[in-house]
Amino acid sequence: MPTETVTSVELEQLVEKVTRRVMNLLHQSSGSRRAPSVDHLRLGTPAVVEACEDCRGLCVQKCASRVGRVVDAGADRLSASLGATNVAADLASIIDHTLLRPDATEAEIVQLCEEARRYRFAAVCVNPNWVPLCTRLLRGSGVRVATVVGFPLGAHTTESKVFETRKALREGAHEIDMVINIGALKSKDHAAVERDIRSVVEACHEVGATAKVIIEAALLTDEEKVVASALAKAAGADYVKTSTGFGPGGATESDVALIRSVVGPGVGIKAAGGIRTAEEALGLVQAGATRIGASAGVRIVQEAESRRSRAAMPLSTSRITSTMLQRPAVSTRF
Repeated sequence: MPTETVTSVELEQLVEKVTRRVMNLLHQSSGSRRAPSVDHLRLGTPAVVEACEDCRGLCVQKCASRVGRVVDAGADRLSASLGATNVAADLASIIDHTLLRPDATEAEIVQLCEEARRYRFAAVCVNPNWVPLCTRLLRGSGVRVATVVGFPLGAHTTESKVFETRKALREGAHEIDMVINIGALKSKDHAAVERDIRSVVEACHEVGATAKVIIEAALLTDEEKVVASALAKAAGADYVKTSTGFGPGGATESDVALIRSVVGPGVGIKAAGGIRTAEEALGLVQAGATRIGASAGVRIVQEAESRRSRAAMPLSTSRITSTMLQRPAVSTRF
């Protein structure tokens, strides 16, 4: 699906407007260690449902009637904290089972795909040379093949990123995780960053593939994270991704909440980098992540299943998953 082109002037005006609004809200929340959540960024829009003070993320268990009203109002995904029924299965469905080490062997890639089939992960995420093998091994499984572009530095030319993208898609990839030009972002060449992202996004959308944009949040100031997220949304990205896993830091709840405050409910967020436990993964989901990238996917799901087996939940959860509550909350709009 083609994306709408914006002029350089319009882009700069958009970035300035979004940055000013989000940073003001961030400063207002400076008494907290976390960035403002989506709930705090409705910008005057009435809430669909107020947070419960005593449920601690288990509204699906303790507030069945309220949860029912939310579902009746149109929500198709509800968040649930640790202890919720079906957490393990639902968590697996949003995990990209990842192996991006440069020394990964064919045997390890085969094992990755076997685990992805067994646990029904959303996707495997591998380096481009493994795409044909993963495509063959996962055919008919429902597990998608994701690969990386301009990885891990993002300092490649746009032309090389587009070439990488098109080649991977021809070889069977369904999703592309591309790294932004971080140096251009820090140089405030916003038009160049947006063009770089848009070029990859359009190559993906031409064939119905998903485009994820890695901003490498650990290298950015909060203001730069806001700008990068705004540019990714303006360029039509399907997801903003926090980290490559090769930078100085990984995913944090505060970064996920900040990105969500910029992109709103219509763009996915992939939290990646250093996620090792179910508690960490679900904390990121509660902060606004809709996809988790992790090399420890099996451990995370097994841990979640162990916790789930010790919980008893009276409410039917046929429409409850461990992803962000999707409700008509208004965030920054372009």
